[in-house]
Parts: sequence; structure tokens; C-alpha cells
Amino acid sequence: MESTQFPSLEAIKSAAERIKPFVHYTPILSSSAINEIAGCEVFFKCENFQKVGAFKARGAANAVLKLSEKERSLGVATHSSGNHAAALARAAKVAGIPAYIVMPSNAPEIKKKAVKGYGGIIIECEPNLQARETTLEKVVEETGATFIPPYDFMDVIEGQATCALEILEEKPDLDILMAPVGGGGLLGGTALLVHLMKPEIKVVAGEPAGADDAFQSFQAGKLIPQTGPKTIADGLLTSLGKLNFKLISDYVEDILLASESEIVDAMRLVYERMKIVIEPSSAVPLAALLANKEKFAGKKVAIILSGGNVDLGKLPF
Repeated sequence: MESTQFPSLEAIKSAAERIKPFVHYTPILSSSAINEIAGCEVFFKCENFQKVGAFKARGAANAVLKLSEKERSLGVATHSSGNHAAALARAAKVAGIPAYIVMPSNAPEIKKKAVKGYGGIIIECEPNLQARETTLEKVVEETGATFIPPYDFMDVIEGQATCALEILEEKPDLDILMAPVGGGGLLGGTALLVHLMKPEIKVVAGEPAGADDAFQSFQAGKLIPQTGPKTIADGLLTSLGKLNFKLISDYVEDILLASESEIVDAMRLVYERMKIVIEPSSAVPLAALLANKEKFAGKKVAIILSGGNVDLGKLPF
């Protein structure tokens, strides 16, 4: 693979300053009941309290704020059925520029509402990747907007890395930092920041067993695309990105899988013991930890709760 220039620690710190007025500095919470069950100290970084309800606000804000004046004037575009769509629409609104969001026709109504609420212009397409990509190409051609990919994009990875930066500023003496993995923007950014700032801390990912392309790729040492993923963790259905695979291969200690019932149990545990709303994807690292307690015994572990955008009418318990 050709050498890629990833952001430096200084660049990530600059990104944190750049996005500071537009995102929340989210709290870190813990639960003595969960610590007892887990057999280790767990600190939860609550990105479910983030703007747009997910860490995605960081990467989208950073990418939009780094555009030139000319690029900004033509707006931004992406294809997404989820949190990145809302995050980009919001970042564009804050910058006072248009956002063109290609969404599959079967995207959840709640997600479409969020995009519209932030002033995003929705262009619907057939619910498959090819339709999403060709529709996006057409939109970019017609408007001149800049395509901001959801995860496999340097400015987005740099923005997502600011979450781990906040964690290490507050909890420098961790043993392990955990994040979920889908496209890998959050995990890639986290692994990069930890490597640059405190390489002795191990980075471990949680992934649904029903959407385990990152686990397979990590084990095989080559990118294996996602095929027919099936999991309640809808934020983690995407195939792992190329840039992120490189970061994960170099700087992640392990990827642990969680079954559907383990994900639901972990999600319920957080609701019951911590009284906070998280989406299924957020529960995956905790589920993976609880399924592999021996690996974490007596350690200090931080987990990024990636988001809280869940349809409360469809809770799995």
C-alpha cells in the first residue's frame, strides 16, 4: 500500500480547537454496578449527548470548516441514511452553506426528519449502493458541491479523533480504550490519536458478529468487504474503509465480536443502570467486553458510547 500521510497530533489538536464552538465537550460517566458486573473500571464517553446525537458531528464539522471559501460557496454533498447525513446537514447549516444529501428511499423517517430539520436538501434514490453513488455523482456534477464521505476521508478521521483526545486529557491512566467499528472512522481516528499520544494504551474494538467484516479483515491482514450484514446495530452495517483499515491494522490491539443477544443485554444494562439513552451500536463494545471479561479483569477501560439515535418505539426490550 502506498504511504499515506495521516494527521499529526498537532493537526488533531487544531481540529479540536476548530470544531470547539460547534460541538459539545461530552461527559465521561461511570457506574459502580456495571464495574462490578464487568470486573473492571469502565468509563463511558457519552457521545450520545453530542450534537446530532452522535460522534459524527465532529468529523462533519471539521471537514466543512476546512473547506476553502470557494468550495464552501458551492456547498457539500454526501450519501448516507444515518447519522452522517444529519451531521453534515447541521455542519453546513452552521457554516451557512447548502448540503445535498442523497438518501435511500427506505431510510428511516426519523433520519429524514433530522436532515430536513437542519436544512439539508434530500435527494432520494433506490436503496442500493450503486444508486446512491450514481445519484451522488449527478448531484456533485450539477451543483459543484464537495463530496464529504462519511468515514473514509482524512478530514473526517481527524475530526473523529478529537473524541479520544478529550478522553485522554481527562483519563490519561487508562489501560484500554474501546470503540465500535463499522466504516472505521471513529476507530481509525481513536487508534491514531492513542498511538500518537499514549501508545502504551491498548485500543480494542467491538463489532457485531452479524457484521464482522472488520474482524475478518483484521484477522486476514487484507480488506474483506461486508456481505449481507445482519445486526440490530444499524450504525455498523457499512464496509470498513481503506484508510481506516490501514490505521486499524497498525494500531488496534484486537477486535472482539458480540452476538445480537449480548448487544441487546448490554444496551439494556446501560438503560437500567445509567439511565441514559444509547443506540444499539453504542452497546457493542460493552457487549464485547462482557463476553470477554478475562481480557479486562482489573483494568481501567474507557468505552466510547458512539450515539443515542434510537427509535424509542422499536426498543428491543
